[in-house]
Amino acid sequence: MKASCAQEDLSKGLAVVGRAVATRAVLPITNNVLIATEGNRLKLAATNLEIATSCWIPGTIEKEGSITIPAKLVTDFVNSLPSGRVDMSLSTRTKSLELKCARHEAHISGLDAADFPAIPKIAEGTTVKVKPADLRLAISQVVFAAASEESRPVLTGVQAEFEDKHLTLAAADGFRLAVHKVALASSVGAKMAVIIPARSLNELNRLIGDEEPVELTVNPQKTQVLCKLKNIEMVSQLIQGTFPNYSQLIPKSYNTRAVLKLSEFLRATKSASIFARDGSGIVRLQIMPRDGKGKIAVSARAEEIGDNVGEVDAVVEGEESKIAFNSKYLTDVLSVLTKDEVALETTTSSSPGVIRPVGDDKYIHVVMPMFVQW
Repeated sequence: MKASCAQEDLSKGLAVVGRAVATRAVLPITNNVLIATEGNRLKLAATNLEIATSCWIPGTIEKEGSITIPAKLVTDFVNSLPSGRVDMSLSTRTKSLELKCARHEAHISGLDAADFPAIPKIAEGTTVKVKPADLRLAISQVVFAAASEESRPVLTGVQAEFEDKHLTLAAADGFRLAVHKVALASSVGAKMAVIIPARSLNELNRLIGDEEPVELTVNPQKTQVLCKLKNIEMVSQLIQGTFPNYSQLIPKSYNTRAVLKLSEFLRATKSASIFARDGSGIVRLQIMPRDGKGKIAVSARAEEIGDNVGEVDAVVEGEESKIAFNSKYLTDVLSVLTKDEVALETTTSSSPGVIRPVGDDKYIHVVMPMFVQW
């Protein structure tokens, strides 16, 4: 192999695929990044066997070839180089890649590209296109609600339901549920649901740009999903299993509904969270109606430490209500909302609370309450 490319392009490409490099590798070669010529471009690829990311960058190809070299080493070296052209030449005999840029030069020993795990190719299946901004918002408002513990593998993923011209993403960890519906560019044939690992969606969210629609293709076996972006492809394994029927967890009615400014609610919640750290993470909400208007008192207390209370004006419909939530769960959802106002719906102090952005029916968040002595 003999090729050259811009240092900036190589650095960006390595950053794109770098997150897919295995950290605790069963196969030592998955600590490496694949560098290969492909047409008039350079292909970079990495995989941890759950996610495989490929990226193509412009280059000048004099001689074709491929090699895998340690990802961290080459990334750190390329990032240290000045702007300009990077020349690469591979010695097939020693499996060593030479990199030259300005007055800098390095020789990096690698492993044969033939031993690198094959990057899955998905040529057929169910394909949809989503606007990048819509998908980015949907992922950010759902993925944090997925479970982090592996005791129930299906809950570490996000249920993706394809039906008509909509994609619905849902995540739950047993204490909270987040559901977001996204419009698709075209209708899908048959209704379908798969579970995508939350880690994969986090990675996809990092890669999404602002240019072209994101193309998602689920293979016919429903074992893998291909995410195509401009000059980037990411293939993720899917989680096998049955996701809980979350629709029955969403309350159909409420006794009290409070509409308040998101920024004020979030500020009061963050203030209470400081005291909640030493009080089992509990934030108490007291919703008080008053002639069509009203307020919410957001409070927390920790024995032997202290307490606090913050009041937020609200438009309250229904009766007075008290409910307590885990401070992290409440802060998490309020931090990802984008509308100016938010609605909090409650039934009893022991029933789930519902949080919705006002003026947006695409998103709903359900949080289980905490039991406290009032």
